Amino acid sequence: MRETKVWSVSLPPLLARQAEELAQKEQRTKSEMVREALRQYINLRKYETVQMTASARAGELGIQDENDIERLIDQERH
Repeated sequence: MRETKVWSVSLPPLLARQAEELAQKEQRTKSEMVREALRQYINLRKYETVQMTASARAGELGIQDENDIERLIDQERH
């Protein structure tokens, strides 16, 4: 049984040509390039989600800059 899923993807001609040229230059398959691009995209979205959550929490705690962080750390230590 196949371990991968096959997708059909439509690309504008310029993007397709650029991807094909890069794949050839790097001696990679187009599938390898798409897999890597999707991994990076997914990781970027995860990072952005963590960043938004942390930013919201910092706002709740009144943190505006590094000095506020230092102040909160000092308060916790004492």
